[in-house]
Amino acid sequence: MGIANFKGGIHPDYRKELTASLAINSLPIPGRVVIPLQQHIGAPCEVLVQVGDTVKVGQKIGESKGFVSAPVHASISGKVTAIGPYNHPLGRPVEAVTIESDGIDSWAGDLKPPGDLDSLSADELRALIREAGIVGLGGATFPAHVKLAPPADKPIDLVIINGAECEPYLTADHRLMLEKPEEIVFGLKVMMKILGASSGVIGIEDNKPDALRVMRQAVEGEANIRVAALHTKYPQGAEKMLIYAIARRKVPSGGLPMDVGVVNHNVGTAVAIAGAVKEGKPLIERVVTVTGEGVARPANLLIRIGTLVSDVLKACGGLKEETRKLIIGGPMMGLAQITDDIPVIKGTSGILALTDPDVDLFESRPCIKCGKCVAACPINLVPTFIAQAYEHGMLERAEKLHAADCIECGCCAYICPSRIPLTQLIRLAKAEILEKRRKK
Repeated sequence: MGIANFKGGIHPDYRKELTASLAINSLPIPGRVVIPLQQHIGAPCEVLVQVGDTVKVGQKIGESKGFVSAPVHASISGKVTAIGPYNHPLGRPVEAVTIESDGIDSWAGDLKPPGDLDSLSADELRALIREAGIVGLGGATFPAHVKLAPPADKPIDLVIINGAECEPYLTADHRLMLEKPEEIVFGLKVMMKILGASSGVIGIEDNKPDALRVMRQAVEGEANIRVAALHTKYPQGAEKMLIYAIARRKVPSGGLPMDVGVVNHNVGTAVAIAGAVKEGKPLIERVVTVTGEGVARPANLLIRIGTLVSDVLKACGGLKEETRKLIIGGPMMGLAQITDDIPVIKGTSGILALTDPDVDLFESRPCIKCGKCVAACPINLVPTFIAQAYEHGMLERAEKLHAADCIECGCCAYICPSRIPLTQLIRLAKAEILEKRRKK
């Protein structure tokens, strides 16, 4: 088959060479973790512990009451020393549980392998994934069990595993494909069984030939699973782009992948699902790429959820003096931070430190109507019109221009010669439109 592609997109400087060849190493158990009760899209968890309680690794400390929610678990054993608001990568304090390590790292006694894949029903597998607190690890943090429970009138025939990792700098998924290919394939099989899907595809950008080779070896003999090579272009890993590139199916405006018979999940999510089904292991750790010119020793690290970013950076030799910006995630869709006193959460794919002296210079000029943002937009929007409508208070016009369909990939702002913060303006318009719809 040829190289799968989509219309639009950009080619930023990927800078993956900083960590692409570095194997995943486990960060030592931290002396303290801060575990937010909301690390997912949807309702926050209700705390199950009190200050002074002793907890063990894997013990549930936050229960999800809503359907669109996911429980959280202790990532170390020790004593609960605080419960209350704490800095969060999203930029606002969130209720969190602080645990001081006892240095033992003892696991909760009720964790055990639930059974083999063939003996477990779809409902049992879905319940396992929910109880394990697994969410989308590509950054969106949508509860995995919800994606795996489509309405009866939305049959799913295709499951796509996203191994594109199109964000510059990040290599956590790349390393997972090289080091844990069997777990990825097993996780995909679990999803296919739950959904009754007849086929599965693992999509990987062609700038990762080693991952393509390893994953193709891992699916040899699997009649209904294949690996697809994707053209290297940002945002190749976005859901709608990935579905079109691989299956040539277009998700309708305002629609979801399930509307075209597809469910997408990230390779990290597949590995987490494999751990839950094989070992009964909840999501208490994840692989994070710590990178950028501002990091003394870039690395791919397996990190316990709740570990403070300051501790992670210290383990990587600290930040260089010339560091200008700290970002959680990648440079295109990540969030800049004002402090490193924040915890690693389920959606933390990367910790990025930039040193470019121009990184904070953002002097925008009037639109010159060059159309570059239109050509780059993978959703076929007109970003400059949406941004102008929002700036002039014309929310209805912004809505008619499909602002709510924006995937906030950042292509338009990246390519704009006038340095207009198009993505940020559209994000604000989108938020107001969605809030208005909720009120209705």
